[in-house]
Amino acid sequence: MEYRDVKFTDERSLFGSRDLDLNGCVFENGESPLKESRDIRVTESLFRYKYPFWYCENIRLDQVTFFEMARAGVWYTKNFTMSNSIIEAPKNFRRCKDVTLSNVMLSNAQETLWNCDGVTLEHVKARGPYLAMGSKNVKVHDLDLIGDYSFDGVVNLEVSDSHLASKDAFWNTENATVRNSFITGEYLGWNSKNLTLIDCTIESLQGMCYIDNLVMKNCRLINTTLAFEYANVEADIRGTVESVFNPGSGTIKADTIRHLVIQKDRINPDLTKIVCDDIKETLDKPDTLW
Repeated sequence: MEYRDVKFTDERSLFGSRDLDLNGCVFENGESPLKESRDIRVTESLFRYKYPFWYCENIRLDQVTFFEMARAGVWYTKNFTMSNSIIEAPKNFRRCKDVTLSNVMLSNAQETLWNCDGVTLEHVKARGPYLAMGSKNVKVHDLDLIGDYSFDGVVNLEVSDSHLASKDAFWNTENATVRNSFITGEYLGWNSKNLTLIDCTIESLQGMCYIDNLVMKNCRLINTTLAFEYANVEADIRGTVESVFNPGSGTIKADTIRHLVIQKDRINPDLTKIVCDDIKETLDKPDTLW
């Protein structure tokens, strides 16, 4: 069945629908217009109110807008694809499975993509904290993000060619790999396990600390201070690291380290190999660096 250029205003207006094509439609005040629906295709349409796609399956949207009050728009839904669209509403995508967003703007991405399984983001722009918290099996390519605490607790994460302005990114992650990306933000990666950064540029305060198995390949650390505290690390750094603080174990290679802080009463310095021909200053306390 096809609906073209129709305005829907009732609550649950198309509840439980099957095999629909919606083109040029507007969903106004009614809550949950497509709840429990299957095999729905929507193009060039607008959603202005709450909960449009709950408990749905096989949903494909293109050139669609979710306005601010279309909050909590997609929950408990499987096989959801959205392209060339704008989501102004917060709290979108909760406990969903197999979500793909391509060329989508998330202008208010608060509490967005939480506890989902199977998320693909391609050419996405997002603004909001805690993006993708608690999700698993997440693949990200060309994400521009302004929002702190991104990817907290994500398991099995791949990020490439992205720009993240995100304090406390990648906390509590497990099996995360980031390639060819620019990351600026404090306290990067704390309490994570198996975090790999390849060809990345990072700016951080006390970044890469408390990590079990941190691998860095061909990375730059600009304006990065007090890095690697208690981390198990294998790092190959190009250029200068402002300061390294009490690494737990492993190997750190860098062209220049301005301040190397090693406190023998807190760590065993023999467990970490520092490969650097230009260490400007070695300290036994970080007080002057705080």
